[in-house]
Amino acid sequence: MSDHLQLASRYIALWNEADPERRRKFLAKDWTPDATYADPLVQRAGHAEIDALIGAVQQRFSGFRFALDGRVDGHGDHLRFSWTLGPEGGQPVVKGTDFASTENGRFKAVTGFIDQAPGI
Repeated sequence: MSDHLQLASRYIALWNEADPERRRKFLAKDWTPDATYADPLVQRAGHAEIDALIGAVQQRFSGFRFALDGRVDGHGDHLRFSWTLGPEGGQPVVKGTDFASTENGRFKAVTGFIDQAPGI
């Protein structure tokens, strides 16, 4: 498994991790302390803000799971991957593509785009 695929897989695992303590450990391991996350709806910086965002998304989409969708592309310290979000075992209702910059194998900045969502 490529480093880029491993990083993207850990990113998805983070978004699916419901245990706040484990999620914070994943953030500390895989994200730089000053990491940023931005998508069309939010902008967050640092572990605490990103953790709170993930918790809020999990509450809003209770019972839904993220999954990688297609191949992960990487070049140097940058990667691009697509994902889906939907009910476990069901059809995805949201699809997106994220672009990430890394530093020493950890996420430094993630910019997300919503490719498909109800009402779009």
